[in-house]
Amino acid sequence: METAAPLYNEKGISGVSIDDVLAATKVTKGCLYGHFENKDDLSAQVIDLLLKKVTDKIRMVVYPNKTAKAKVFAFMDFYKDPIQTYIPGGCPIFNTAVEADDNYPAAKQKVGAIIRAGQEEITTVLQEGIRNGEFSDKLDPAVFAFKMVAAIEGGVVMCRAMGTVKPMHTLIKSLKAELEQYEP
Repeated sequence: METAAPLYNEKGISGVSIDDVLAATKVTKGCLYGHFENKDDLSAQVIDLLLKKVTDKIRMVVYPNKTAKAKVFAFMDFYKDPIQTYIPGGCPIFNTAVEADDNYPAAKQKVGAIIRAGQEEITTVLQEGIRNGEFSDKLDPAVFAFKMVAAIEGGVVMCRAMGTVKPMHTLIKSLKAELEQYEP
């Protein structure tokens, strides 16, 4: 699954064939089907792995920070290079959401749950920042969290399509400046 994960992230569920997985993993079809019922089972497990890997990595980057501001800035900085992403091919959350929206209802549910949980976690961090005096109560944590994630995920796609990281750096700088406006 570790070897197949980047293939799925780069090509998508429908773009990856069993032959692609066999070539990358150098296992036989019998061996592969000894572990997975079919391509759908393999795909579901690989998507679970991709989503877990990226969310675990984000949490490892964000939560060691002491302040709410530092946590939110760490989240933003995680996405500062949309070309050379943690898992090759871009953000697995966004990639899965786009493909799953039309074709894979189970994957859509999984990615929807990940997005909701992420929004709630960022909202909670921002609420803590308000409670501990880092931000004024004029900040609407849920609105800022949604705006930030939507902008960053969109920025990843746009920067990857244009082949440049510069707009992402500008976006993150702008989001940080906006958040800093809520400091007392």
